[in-house]
Amino acid sequence: MLLERVGTYQSLSRWERSEVGRDLRRLGLSYGEIMDLIEVKKSTLATWCRDVGLSPEQIAAIKERRAQIPGIPRDTNWRRRAEIRELREVTRSLVPELADDPLWIAGLVMYWAEGAKTRNQVSMANADPRALRLFILWIQTYLSPGARFSIQLHLHEGNDDRAAKEYWRSETGLLEANFHKTFIKPQGTGHRKNHLEHGICPVKVRKAADPWNIIMEWVDCLAVHFDLDIAA
Repeated sequence: MLLERVGTYQSLSRWERSEVGRDLRRLGLSYGEIMDLIEVKKSTLATWCRDVGLSPEQIAAIKERRAQIPGIPRDTNWRRRAEIRELREVTRSLVPELADDPLWIAGLVMYWAEGAKTRNQVSMANADPRALRLFILWIQTYLSPGARFSIQLHLHEGNDDRAAKEYWRSETGLLEANFHKTFIKPQGTGHRKNHLEHGICPVKVRKAADPWNIIMEWVDCLAVHFDLDIAA
């Protein structure tokens, strides 16, 4: 009977779902084990089961099941890896249609060349506001319409920090962007003689773990789509 309710969990009422969660807990399952069986947030499950007590034997059994095998590290990230695999599969399925979109191609190629490649970070730095406007438009069009951005300017010693921030705020259209502490390059370092008045502006997408995975999958798919992985 309980297995049948687990199988039809999505069609149950909220109260019936809570009873399924509570019954599974009464069997001595950990929250993680229950979440493997039914789609529920841990906080919700904890609320449902706050008055469901486990026996000492059940607690000991959970600890034994969760115990790390000597010499084998516990895999605590399997759920996230599964989410990423699913995300990349969906992303891959959209590429044939997107490949005919010039804005998507332009933004992706630009990011491939100029964007950050550090895991879970999506950002691009440039001294040309047009390139940054394209980057922002691309992110908002194909990844997250409500994306939030932050900026950390790179200026030379002697640049006007306040004026530079006003310039980039206006030029990028990111009027509400959060500015981190400006990086100041001291005089006498590097080879550049003509200091840029407004410096270089790195624009970073906040909460970018999923967008990063999507972009990296797009890059791989684009290379395959145009046979770029095959040497001439």
